Amino acid sequence: MGTVTPSNSNKGNGSSGSSNSTALASNASSPAFRLMLLIAMVVQNSAVVLVGRYTRSTGAGSDMFIVSHFIFVTEVAKLIGSCVLEQLATGRLLRSIKLNIIDTPFDTLKTLIPALLYLLQNSLLYIALSNLSAPLFQVTYQSKLLTTALVSVIMLDRRYTFIQWVCLTALGFGVAIVVLGEQSKGSSTTSSGLEQNMMKGLLAVLVACFSSAFAGVYFEVVLKKPAGGTIVSLWMRNFQLAFFSAVIAAFQILYENHKLTAVAETVKPILFGFDFWVWILVALQAGGGLLIAAIIKYADNVLKGLATGVAVAVSTFCSMILFGTPLTLQFAFGATIILMSVYWFSNSGSAPKKSEPPSSLDNNDDNTSGLKSSEMKPMLASV
Repeated sequence: MGTVTPSNSNKGNGSSGSSNSTALASNASSPAFRLMLLIAMVVQNSAVVLVGRYTRSTGAGSDMFIVSHFIFVTEVAKLIGSCVLEQLATGRLLRSIKLNIIDTPFDTLKTLIPALLYLLQNSLLYIALSNLSAPLFQVTYQSKLLTTALVSVIMLDRRYTFIQWVCLTALGFGVAIVVLGEQSKGSSTTSSGLEQNMMKGLLAVLVACFSSAFAGVYFEVVLKKPAGGTIVSLWMRNFQLAFFSAVIAAFQILYENHKLTAVAETVKPILFGFDFWVWILVALQAGGGLLIAAIIKYADNVLKGLATGVAVAVSTFCSMILFGTPLTLQFAFGATIILMSVYWFSNSGSAPKKSEPPSSLDNNDDNTSGLKSSEMKPMLASV
């Protein structure tokens, strides 16, 4: 599409914005900054799984928070965070909302589909965490790389190198090894007596992986195209996604309450079951997408692959100590194959597509909207 004029919402920052961008880019290239990002991503990825598992496996089932309530609160937190970051990036939040949302309603509506898919994904992930151990969930969820690759080949006509196909095949075998090693356990119970069903958890992970893949590919096909010659900033896209996700979650809550009222059951308040650890989980989830954006913008695939592997190892080790999760040699072998596949796939390069149209986002150097289209997809997939 060629060079596209940056969004008007990002204009007018003057030389101060340029100097801030230069300083940030200089700091981002330092080893200390990259190490800080690595540590932050490992801590966030590990903590989300461990805290999520803890909140879904302890206490009585009737006292647990309701997933739809949790998603609504998390999306509202993301909405507020996106507003703050857009204000810091442009200094004109209200103008950005007018230009990128009110004046372009049809472009804004494009985010409704990925919002629905990501809402489905987040709901399924907490079903999975209620039925799978933290290590098993963390390892099998790496299958999202395989599903995203398959959907990209079908919908985007994307090509992968021979080494990448070998990695994807190995990843599938690794997941099969892990699942077969755990399958003999069947249903189990947590220390608090809550029943777990491994097949239910694995099915939730599988559907969540495909939901994430379709949402990411849809974003790459449609949402990366600017509307009316303007480019929507990264934080405004997050704002749009969070807004629609919060609205959908609110309607889901109303529907669930209506069903409970129809059968004369007690309707639980919006923050029912929200204790200290649930609020920690809200903060981790809401901040996760912003952290992934920083990783993608200022780091590279090597750092992301390393962080993924370290996070799986950390969460597995902590799960063994905190939850008494047994670790078999078969699980360790399968997990090693999966992590090596993810790492080599991410760093082996991609074959060119048959027809690769130039992306308008690739030509934009603005700090808030200059991510390449291929980089924005995984960031949004973490929402």
